[in-house]
This record gives sequence, structure tokens and C-alpha cells, in this order.
Amino acid sequence: MASESEPGHRRRCCAHDTPDGPKAAEPQSDSSGPRRCSLCDRHCAIINNVQGDLSDLGCHLHCPRVPPAMCSPSCCQQHLDEVCESCMMKTTLTAENAVEANKLSNNYKFGFKKWKSHVTARPWEDRSEIVKELYSDLNVIRSSGGSTMTCGNVLYLLLFGWWLSLLYVLLAAVMLLTIVGAPYGQLCWDLAGYFLWPFGKVIQKVEVPKSRRALGACEASTEACGTGETSPLLSGQMPHRWHPRCWADTKHWQRAGTVVWLCLGYPVLVLAHGLVCVTAWLLIVLIPVAKLSTRTITSVLLQPPEQVLIRRLKMTEVPLEGEVILCCYHAVNLYYYKYAVDGINVFAVNLLLLVLVTLVLGYVDSHNHLTSSSVKFTLALLSVMPLSYYIGMAIASISAQSNFAVGAVVNATFGSITELTFYITALIKGSREGNRCYAEIVKSALTGTLVGCVLFVPGLCMVIGGIRHQEQRFNSRSAGVSSALLFLSVGGVFAPTLFSKVYGKLVCGECHNVTQNPLGHYLCHNCHFDLMDNNGTLYYSHVQPLVYTVSLLLPAAYLIGLFFTLKTHSHIYDIHISDCHMPGHHHSAVVHWSRWQALVILLLSTLCMSACADLATEHINPILTNSTISQYFIGVTVLAMVPELPEIVNGIQFALQNNLSLSIEIGNCIAVQVCMLQIPILVLFTIFYPTNFMLVFSDLHVYASMFSVVLMNYIFMDGKCDYFQGTVLVMVYFILLAVYFFAPSPSGC
Repeated sequence: MASESEPGHRRRCCAHDTPDGPKAAEPQSDSSGPRRCSLCDRHCAIINNVQGDLSDLGCHLHCPRVPPAMCSPSCCQQHLDEVCESCMMKTTLTAENAVEANKLSNNYKFGFKKWKSHVTARPWEDRSEIVKELYSDLNVIRSSGGSTMTCGNVLYLLLFGWWLSLLYVLLAAVMLLTIVGAPYGQLCWDLAGYFLWPFGKVIQKVEVPKSRRALGACEASTEACGTGETSPLLSGQMPHRWHPRCWADTKHWQRAGTVVWLCLGYPVLVLAHGLVCVTAWLLIVLIPVAKLSTRTITSVLLQPPEQVLIRRLKMTEVPLEGEVILCCYHAVNLYYYKYAVDGINVFAVNLLLLVLVTLVLGYVDSHNHLTSSSVKFTLALLSVMPLSYYIGMAIASISAQSNFAVGAVVNATFGSITELTFYITALIKGSREGNRCYAEIVKSALTGTLVGCVLFVPGLCMVIGGIRHQEQRFNSRSAGVSSALLFLSVGGVFAPTLFSKVYGKLVCGECHNVTQNPLGHYLCHNCHFDLMDNNGTLYYSHVQPLVYTVSLLLPAAYLIGLFFTLKTHSHIYDIHISDCHMPGHHHSAVVHWSRWQALVILLLSTLCMSACADLATEHINPILTNSTISQYFIGVTVLAMVPELPEIVNGIQFALQNNLSLSIEIGNCIAVQVCMLQIPILVLFTIFYPTNFMLVFSDLHVYASMFSVVLMNYIFMDGKCDYFQGTVLVMVYFILLAVYFFAPSPSGC
């Protein structure tokens, strides 16, 4: 059995042990104290995960291995502080199965991004009725469907119902004129009324009786077919059809009418319903209409016409027998934002169309005949969001199905691929054009990511989580490790900048004598420290070696931090994976993506990300030259925060679950990777591919970054926070954005 202090190990809950179950273990003599049962785990879960407050805790939660009836108030008082302090020092995470537990354990380690996506399918019986309804087929008859006169159903009528019904009427006339397709004409006529208002109606497949299928029986029953007959199954008169028993003796696909239908009517309806399906799917809340159209194409329109029966549910007095093909009550369901396809959220699925449009427009319309450069830049930047989601999902899937070493390599390699692809393509383009503005944009984006992840991400999570929870607690020691490493990384990144301020030569673009005296005061503009004076002796002999030294020390410090938190001081991240939140349920994990499938998706997403980054840098120049907004502001906002939107959503979800430790770690890990991985990689890239990128930042970047790290460290000292402290962080972030907005553009841009 794994030791108590081993991070990421799974603990079995013993809250459900019966009196006849295993006896408690004997007290051990080690100095770590008595081993606590899962009662303490439940205590910690309430603090970290459960949406309740500490007042809900009973005395029995604080007394290990003592029955609640024997627990005295003095016992509660004695163990209260000890247990609470222990719970504040560890993080209890809840996992449905071993795969999810492995993902949580591997991805919570220091320095890795916290991917929120589930990599396994949740058991069907554990889902809510609302979610079950989202995945149900439209062939279930409810006992009481409620009123069908709703705003969503009226919206269907206005968007799709009227023209679908008109199309079916036209096709009914065409099929009737063909004579042999007359049964399909009758079917189209019936479906015209159905699709005008399909709610509260049912399409049923009726089996034709085997008796009297011969031709003579058909001729003898012509009168019965013409006058109609009653059926107890349908509790009413069977609608008139074109002698269905006469058609029943011939195979459906060998009929001349079926061939005419497949050539004239069916292709038109496939196009119409396909258009309805795509439109409804993109609108998400109308996905029931998309299911309705899909089931019509694949099932209803391919049935023999004499076996398709359309009835109103209110006319049915007895339960329907036979196969129900379609039964729809509502066109709109607002909960479809939770819908997922193979574990992928429906929004991410729909945004793949945006990626496709971006790539087609970007590489086909290279001369901007269809759209402008601004539109292409916007589309390329927005395409980064779904690709970041797929990259994160693939990393989480690989990490969940692998050991920690493999997960760490994949996370460290691809965790920053989104930002690095944009930075490298921008530096390459700036080097080819001889434009140093691209290097300044990259520096602004790096600073914007650092400031946003230190102030905005945790601040927003505190505000949203504080609305639901009055006070939230987090692991202050783990946050302290990240804060200390941020101090180190910020100091290392800006050390060349401070060096250049001390030893560089101040050069100004334009100076005016204010007093008209040669010895008087001068007013200068566009001043900067020149490092290339005397053939760049200062830069090449002093600044550049310092940059290389810092670029080696920062990754080394990152590795030391990993060794510290994962090996020697793993108790700081005392992670406990609890699988007892659903008593009596033990399900085998069904993984959405296998390791190879996740690897293929990861590589394809990275390739598409590189293409979108190339398009963004290709079309950003008109925005930089024609926009009146400072390039500083564009870099620290749009280019820095748009790729981090999936991480912001993850942090908010963790905060709503009262798991603020993960929300804070999301911002800290991104900031640490910016300083200790991304910047050294960019410096390493400039060695092999010379660019205009120098690790010397403007004063504004230095002051904003240092102030942000100091403020974050001050807020995180006590290990607890509320919405007010989060508001402070967010407001400071917006103040810095205002400073960047009104700041002049970098010199030379």
C-alpha cells in the first residue's frame, strides 16, 4: 500500500464499512500521528470540494475510529484545530474511476496546466434526468408531454416549418404525377402536415398483415381499402393509402415507385433536411430539430410508404404498439450547452467549422479578394480557442492513461505550444521584413500573459467563486512555492533589462532647447537605451552573455522546483483522490480517446495551430499600422489572453466547485511556464534563427510585471480569500490595461 504522504495515491473510503467489516488498524508508533479514516477525508472534501460551509460538520467527523455516540464535546474541541489544519495543507479531489484519478493526480503536479475535461464517459445511471434527456432518441412517448405551444416551437415554425411543409407539398404533386410513385406522393402529403408542426405527433412503423397478400386477395379487398377499416391497435380508422396490401407482396427496393422516389424526391429532401440539420446544430439549443431531420433522412424517408403512419398523440386512447420512429415535443432545449460528442463539448465541435473557414480563406484567398486582412486576423485568432481545447483534451487523455513521466513530458512539451507557435511565427515574419514591431508585439504578449494569469485569472475565479461561497480556502504552502518561483523567474527575465538601464547609453530621437541657451534645459522625445553603440560592444560582450546565462538558469530552477515538490517535499501537495462520493457504484472506465487517438488529435491540432498562427502574423501588419490603438495594448490583451480563454473557463469551473487551489494554480502554472520555459525557448530559437528579439523590455513591462507578482503574493499569504480580494486583483488588472491603452506605441513602430 502506498504511504500516507505519497501524492496522488487513492484512498478507499471507509465511511460505509459495516460493524462486520474490517477492523481498524492498530495505532502505529511512527511520528506522523495516527492514520485517519475517511471521516477526515470527508471533512476535507467539505472544505475543498463540497458546496457547503463548515457549520455542517458534525462532531463525529473529527474523532478518528471513535463511534459518534462515544464522542464527547472535549474530543471535538481537541481534534478540531488539528484536523482543520491538516485539511488546509492537503487537497482532496474527487474522481469517478481510476483513469480520472490518474489524470487528476498527474495534472495537479507543480508546473503543469490543470485540464478540466473528463477523459472517460460518466455512467448513464449517475447522470441527471436533464442530461439523460439530451442524449435520448426522439422515439419515446411520454405520459404527459406538456403543452406544445411554446416559444421554441413557434421559432421552429418560423425558421423551418413553413418552407419544409411547402416543399413536401410540391414533392407530393410531382410524385403523384409519376403514377408509380403515387404512394410516396401520399406519404409526402402526410409529412407536409407533420413538419409544419411536428410537436405532439408520432410517426410509427406499422407491420402489414401477412394474410391476403396475394394478388387475388388484394383485388378482393379493394373495397375495404377504399372505405377504410378500424384497428384496435390505432384506436381509430386507418388512413386511406394506395392499396397497401397490393404493395406488400413485392419487395420494397424492387418497385418502380421506389426507384422514382430515390431519383426525384429523396435527394431533394436530403438536401433540405441537411440544411436544417446543420443550421439547428450550429444554434445548439435547436439540436432536437437537428435530430428530427437526421432521423427523417435515415429512417422515415426510407421506409415503405404503406408502413408509415402519422397520428396525433392526443387521439390515441390506448398505448401504441409497434415501433415508434419519431416523437417530438419541443424544438428548443436550453440545456444543450452540456451536450458532448465523444467527450467533446458541442461548442468545441461547432467551432471546428470556424477553423476550417479560417484555413480555407487564409490560404485560398491569399490576395484578399473575398475578405480583408482584419477579418482573416480575427478568424485566425478565434480559431486558437477550439484548437487549445483539443490540445488540452488530448494532453489530459494521454496523461490519464500513462504514468507520471509520460504525462509530464507531454504536458511540458505541448502545454505551451499555443503561445510558442504564435511567437515564433511572428519573430520569423519580423526578421524577414526587417520590422522590429513584431518583436515588441511578442514582448507585449509575454508580459500580458504574465500579468493576466497573475491578476485576472485568479481574481476572476475569486469573484465568481466568492459569489457562491462566502469564504474560500486554498493550499497556501503550494501557492507560496509558486509565488517564490515567480519572484525568481521575474527577476531573471528582467535582469538583462535592468542591466541595460544601468550601463546602456541613452539615445533620444528629437530634442528641443527650451530656454534657448546652449547650456539650458532640453526637451527630448523617443528616448531609449542604445545597446549597439560602438558596434554593439555592450550588447554582444555583456548583455547577450547575461541573456544566455539567465536562459539556462531559469529552466534549471524549474527542474529544481519540480524535484522539490514531487520528490523531497511532496507532502506540500498532499493530494488525496477520493472515489467514495457515489456509494455502491463501481464502474469500469470507458475512455473517450485512446492514447493513439489522443496523440493523433494532438498532432493534428498542433499542425492547425501553427497554420492559424501563421495566418494571424501574416495579416496583423495592417492592424498595427492603421490602428490608432497602442501596439502595447493589442499585445497585452488580444494576443495574450485569447489563447488563455479555455484556461480561464477551467479556473471558473474549479472555483464554482469551491476548489480554489486549482483555480490559483492555473494562473500560476501559466505564468511560471511563460518565464521559465517559453522565454528561454525563444532565446534558444534566436540562436539558430537570428531575429530582432532581444530580452530587453520596456519600463512599462517591468513595472507592471513586478507589481503584479508582489500584489499576488500579498493576497495569497493567509490561504483564504473572498470576492473582495478577487475584485482588487481584477481592478488592478484593468488599471494596468488602461495604462497600456493610453501608452504611446513602441519606438520604431
